[in-house]
Amino acid sequence: MKRPKLKKASKRVSCAKRYKIQKKVREHNRKLRKEAKKKGVSKRVKKDPGVPSSAPFKEEVLREAEQRRLQIEEEKERKRQAKKDERAQKRKKEREAASKGTEPKAKKARQDENRKHSEKCTAPDKNSKQFLCGELNKVIDASDVVIEVLDARDPLGCRCPQLEEAVLQKGGTKKLLLVLNKIDLVPKENVQRWIQCLQREFPVVAFKASTHIRDKTVQAKKSRIVASNEVLDKSRGATCFGSSCLTELLTSYAANAENEAALRVGIVGFPNVGKSSLINSMKGILACNSGVKRGITKSMQEVHILKNVKLMDSPGVVASPSNPPASMALRSLQVEEGQENVLEAVRTLLKQCDKTQIMLQYNVPDFRNSLEFLTLFAKKRGYLQKGGVANTEQAATAFLDDWTGAKLSYYCKAAEKNSLPTYLSDTVVAEMQKGWDLTKLKMGNEETLRGIRFPNQASSISFISKGPTAGLLSVSDITEEKPGAAATAREAVQNDEPEQTAEEPNKTEELEKEKASLKKEPNKVQFQSVPIDINLSAATTDDAYDFNMDFK
Repeated sequence: MKRPKLKKASKRVSCAKRYKIQKKVREHNRKLRKEAKKKGVSKRVKKDPGVPSSAPFKEEVLREAEQRRLQIEEEKERKRQAKKDERAQKRKKEREAASKGTEPKAKKARQDENRKHSEKCTAPDKNSKQFLCGELNKVIDASDVVIEVLDARDPLGCRCPQLEEAVLQKGGTKKLLLVLNKIDLVPKENVQRWIQCLQREFPVVAFKASTHIRDKTVQAKKSRIVASNEVLDKSRGATCFGSSCLTELLTSYAANAENEAALRVGIVGFPNVGKSSLINSMKGILACNSGVKRGITKSMQEVHILKNVKLMDSPGVVASPSNPPASMALRSLQVEEGQENVLEAVRTLLKQCDKTQIMLQYNVPDFRNSLEFLTLFAKKRGYLQKGGVANTEQAATAFLDDWTGAKLSYYCKAAEKNSLPTYLSDTVVAEMQKGWDLTKLKMGNEETLRGIRFPNQASSISFISKGPTAGLLSVSDITEEKPGAAATAREAVQNDEPEQTAEEPNKTEELEKEKASLKKEPNKVQFQSVPIDINLSAATTDDAYDFNMDFK
């Protein structure tokens, strides 16, 4: 019944009518069930009993049934995907037809012209070695002072003789300065020895970059919470040491230079030594992108820290393939580019360390090889795959990040007596130290060392340095170094192989002959014959059990 003030009629009915309808429905359903029972039709699907255990070839039957089921599912999925692609193509054609009809002719012509122009003028690949070397040379040419950033954990390995020689050959008033970064990860005595060792060649600044620098926008948002910011600023990672000393040194040099233009300072070095972090620490904000991943900086970037001082960030020096494997694992971009496996890099690093120190540092039990270490390390950190299998790839990446990032404490012993390199002489050393306030530099380094909390030598890992790392500065060097890479790889393989005895060469010759015969006939399956010593006396004596030993 339709009520006067409402548009729709009410759906309410009397209880008697509702009960009557329900009764009729029940009777109808009962009638349908009776008819289905008479005909022998039932809705309940009978359960598949499966293949009985006594049936012959049960496994083959089950395997065939599973394959048939998978084939049906794949066919359904293929049809579904085909229909989906067909609908997408249809929509795309309709959209293109509609857009072509609405676009003016002038716009179409402009788009075609831009497309042709973009195809002709393709942008250079920023990941290529040629581009990185070109950007590095730009920084060296444009700078008045070149700062080579060294990782304090392996300062000698972070030095590039080709880079230092190129800076010295430029001539003029170009200066070279060494900055010893990440000194908070090395014992204090070791840092002092390295500063004394490196000061014989170039001026050295002790530095510890901040790793918690944020962008201006983030600082503005967080400025209301004063208490939490104070805690963050006083933490070990947020504090920066050596920034004031380096700034004063550059400012005094710029004032003595009597040049109207700003002093241009190029920051160079291998990947992950802390070039961008040094610039961010001196600027006080996040001016350059930095992180644990190697090769983040791809091109030259200028940052003004003062009116008369300008810093220039550069991409990392490309390591030459002729370097030892340990140097390549720490300072090359082969892992990021996919040229070298992460597991191989970890195996190379573990060879250069003491096993006991690695076990204490990572709190893992004794291991026989690198794969076993990564399995234990993955279980310790919780890097597990489906089924509780250890994810060794993720564990190897984390291990490598510890070594290249500002986390793990390891050190290399400084040489007590070191001779000058071939490209250096006493006159060049005196020329490089001229113009710097060395007394102020010494006082600044001492103040920096007093403020830092250094790790204990017992808790650090001793690492064997492989000496200076060769770098590439031009495209011609890259082409020349290609054959050397294969030679070093062969040498590394030969060094890794165990020593052979006098009897072993004959065995290896026999194995090579058998392998050659197998290669000639690849289609046929052949089994390698193994000599078996069947000696009855040995069998009886070896397997015999002495009952008097336990039962007396």
